[in-house]
Amino acid sequence: MPKTKKRKNKKSETKSAKPELSSREQRKLQRERAKVRQAIIQFCSGIFALSALVALAVSVIVDPKLGVIAGGAIACLALSFKYPRYAIYAFIIFLPFSGTVTYALGGNAILTLAKDGIFFPALLGVFLFCRKYKQPLIIPREIRIPFLILMTFLIVVLLFVNGSQQLNAGGEQPILLGILGLKALVGYTLLMTCIYYLVQTQEDLYFVLRLQAILIIVCCGLGFIQYFMLQTGICPGTQGSGDELFKASLEARCFVGGSLLYAPQVNTIRLPGTFVAPWQWGWFLISSAFFAFGTAFNDRSWIWRIIGILAMAMVIMMSFISGQRIALFLVPVAIILLLVLTGKLANLKQFLPIGIGLFLVLAFLYARDPALVNQRIENLQGRWKAAPPQEFIMHQLQWAAEKQRGILGRGLGRATNAARIFGKIVLVETYHSKVLYETGYIGLVLLLSLFSAITYTTFRAYRSIKEPSLRGYGASLWVFVLFISYFPYYYPLDVDPVNVYYWLAAGIVVKLPDIDRQERLKQGEDGDTKRKLTKKELKQLKKSQTTVALK
Repeated sequence: MPKTKKRKNKKSETKSAKPELSSREQRKLQRERAKVRQAIIQFCSGIFALSALVALAVSVIVDPKLGVIAGGAIACLALSFKYPRYAIYAFIIFLPFSGTVTYALGGNAILTLAKDGIFFPALLGVFLFCRKYKQPLIIPREIRIPFLILMTFLIVVLLFVNGSQQLNAGGEQPILLGILGLKALVGYTLLMTCIYYLVQTQEDLYFVLRLQAILIIVCCGLGFIQYFMLQTGICPGTQGSGDELFKASLEARCFVGGSLLYAPQVNTIRLPGTFVAPWQWGWFLISSAFFAFGTAFNDRSWIWRIIGILAMAMVIMMSFISGQRIALFLVPVAIILLLVLTGKLANLKQFLPIGIGLFLVLAFLYARDPALVNQRIENLQGRWKAAPPQEFIMHQLQWAAEKQRGILGRGLGRATNAARIFGKIVLVETYHSKVLYETGYIGLVLLLSLFSAITYTTFRAYRSIKEPSLRGYGASLWVFVLFISYFPYYYPLDVDPVNVYYWLAAGIVVKLPDIDRQERLKQGEDGDTKRKLTKKELKQLKKSQTTVALK
């Protein structure tokens, strides 16, 4: 009997083993790979040669910096369209450094759109990919109707309001103003689609999430260096007197980023980190708290969990150091919210080591410079008392309700700071008031309907996940989507990096159930009970794995 069993096992092993390729088949495969490599090299060589020629011509005729910009733009556009998968990765990596690159190359207004030169050609490549393989372009399906209704309404506003303004434009460009306003509202929505087709395996997913943790650490590290250079006098800080000591300026720029305010003589500091302006850096820290929390509590590798804890600690420390009141208030609030809504607070075994670690970081920060910590807290309290957020929000909404015109509003872009190069704008400092001013009540309701659909869909998606680590990641990012969707103060969805990270987080959560089913299919068992799946259940899981990979 034992001998017979051994024979059966050997037979089953030979049946399950994959047949090796013959030498002829291996040579054929090698030739095909060589052709692909040669085609890539030829395409890239041609693009780089063309970019170099354009850069040289523009440098000689106009300006060397514009030459570099023109050559880089051609290379970015062509390569992003041809290789959308790598372009999306490049877009995610470039985003937190875009402000530093912009001012390192002279601060040209065109450079503020550099990241769009990576994303939108890649999006066109994804669109053609979806057409070729008959895949849906709007992901998830549940947001299709609210998104299409909103887009239809916004195009009507662009044509009728901005279009009518174009007829009596004077020195303005209301249509271009409206296009930038449209991009600010919904321009990155289809990043959800890009992420859905980009992330195909658990390895892809962890790569994206771990990449975010590394970017957080690198950016915070550069921010620390910026602060050190200001403290030690390597960078002079803000110069002048009176009101000049309370305004961020490019003249005070130090090491990375853009406009900076550093006037210790009046206890005032606003660091931009790697971004264009301090308020963008503040929102980078707030959004980073959610991504770092996900890695710290949910990564499958203990090494990466430690890296996630380090990222969280650096975010907390930079919230104190950078002088960003909103980050100082919202980063702890975000972490507490995450602990409660993801259930980590109840899991003492997992929470206590991380909680103790973060407490030690705060204790070290306070022991090293208690005056700094006290000054930041007092500054926050003073600002809150001087201008209570709830009163400010109501004042902004009342103002927008009075100033918005008709059922279509004042026109797209009329309260969008990034569009100011094309026409006159007004500064509206809360997001919902801004949308109300530009598109009227209908536009505001339609946009909130889209956000509600996204929030509900991502909630259902993460709740359907059975694998604990993936479910934890989904919960962390869903809380971020919920938080940003209805956050009434300031306008985070209108500026970098939240206007990208919101859609990135939503896209990841929507993809997680597919990754979860994929892993269950590999293991052939139910995630809850660890029982073996039936043939019918396995068949259903296989049917759900029909997404074509983005090349």
